[in-house]
Amino acid sequence: MEYYGIGKFAELIGVTQQSLRNWDKTGRLKPHHVSESGYRYYSQEQLHHYLGLKGEQQKNRKVIGYCRVSSNKQKDDLERQIDNVKTYMYAKGYSFEVISDIGSGIDYNKKGLNQLLSMITSSEVDKIVVLYKDRLLRFGYELIENICVKYGTTIEIIDNTEKPEEQELVEDLVQIVTVFSCKSQGRRANKAKKMIKELLEDDTGVESQA
Repeated sequence: MEYYGIGKFAELIGVTQQSLRNWDKTGRLKPHHVSESGYRYYSQEQLHHYLGLKGEQQKNRKVIGYCRVSSNKQKDDLERQIDNVKTYMYAKGYSFEVISDIGSGIDYNKKGLNQLLSMITSSEVDKIVVLYKDRLLRFGYELIENICVKYGTTIEIIDNTEKPEEQELVEDLVQIVTVFSCKSQGRRANKAKKMIKELLEDDTGVESQA
């Protein structure tokens, strides 16, 4: 029987090596054996079994393009993002749907994101396509990734280049500090308000009127 190292096996079934390591930890897919030096090996039988199951499971599963911006004043950016994601998916030959959100990258309760998570956990999604990694979440991407692994959903990032949007980042940080301020009293609240003022001044280059 032929055996495959983790890199080759990941390539053959179309997932990342990290996904296989996660599946090993959760018990979803254990390697056939692990060598004394700690290398994982998978059997040809496991390959055939996985590909067969995958084929059955993915017959009715969807590709979802997910797009997000932080605020309503970025609606034009959202439209451009949607166009870019659609163009990419058309070029790949995907049959797809698009879900979009307007909301902070640190907000876990957005309508579109909740819809996407519901579809993932109902085993309806084969692949999620996003323009940049932080379009899913600015903080907590790994949480979404782990959920996807458990339900056999892959995430395809079109552009892995780090391209921080300064305005969005400032808005997300302001939201964090605002929440902190609302939950604090006295000196802590005053310190939080000062932090918000400094963030806005740094972003606009103009001193805010307090």
